[in-house]
Amino acid sequence: MKLVSLLASDGPALGLVKDNGVVNLNTLLSKLPRTMKKLLQVSGSSPGEIIPKDVTGRTTRLDDIRLLPVIPDPGKIICIGRNYAAHAREGGAEPLDYPDIFMRGATSLTAHNSAIICPNCSTKLDYEAELVLVIGRNARHVSEANALNYVAGYSIFNEGSVRDYQRRATQWTPGKNFDRTGAFGPALVTPDELPKAMAGVRIQTRLNGETMQDANTNDLIFSIPRLIAILSEVMTLEPGDVVVTGTPEGVGHARRPPVWMKPGDHVEVEIDGLGILKNVIKAENTL
Repeated sequence: MKLVSLLASDGPALGLVKDNGVVNLNTLLSKLPRTMKKLLQVSGSSPGEIIPKDVTGRTTRLDDIRLLPVIPDPGKIICIGRNYAAHAREGGAEPLDYPDIFMRGATSLTAHNSAIICPNCSTKLDYEAELVLVIGRNARHVSEANALNYVAGYSIFNEGSVRDYQRRATQWTPGKNFDRTGAFGPALVTPDELPKAMAGVRIQTRLNGETMQDANTNDLIFSIPRLIAILSEVMTLEPGDVVVTGTPEGVGHARRPPVWMKPGDHVEVEIDGLGILKNVIKAENTL
């Protein structure tokens, strides 16, 4: 099942992707929550239990819908740094024994087919293709063996990073939280349609049509189950929480000369089974 968050004429709504079109579920199922987070709070890790797979209705082309970030209002956006072995090496680091963990705020999010904003104060806006896992039910002190039972689905993230601000402090928070720099979408795909724990999946970034990142999730240092176990030891993971699992090698700042996203650029992140997340870069001072 592929679900999207969209903005309808009467407010936020949930959509089901069917045959390259989207059915507005809230026009068909009157008691269905109107946001993804509320849906997960009701359904846990099994949204398919309350949304019939055979639901039918008027479809609209995905590109003709105004999408929202998959979860516009997550309680937590937990990000993992240097979680691909080759990316750690391109940054001059050895693979870690414990993951780098940092947080993003909801104001840093933007949606599929919406703009990623290049801030006025910097020209060093980098791309980062990342696999996202979305938590479906409360998880605390979860074992690796049981971790996948807490996953509602997966999605795509382009974690736009303002590199000079990222390096102004010992923590990465400034460079990772500029408004509308983190693209999240297009859809939440449930685990039953995907490889177990998203192992062996291709992940790519294209900037203006040129492939910049092309890797496989087999290069992850900390797997999806391992990350859930580590994070749930520290904090309670709640329905709708988002875990952004790290980027592979090929980021712009590691290239010589460096490559930065600039206004007018088009960027795509593709992950097998999840689709393509598309965005254009716009300057903050043009909004």
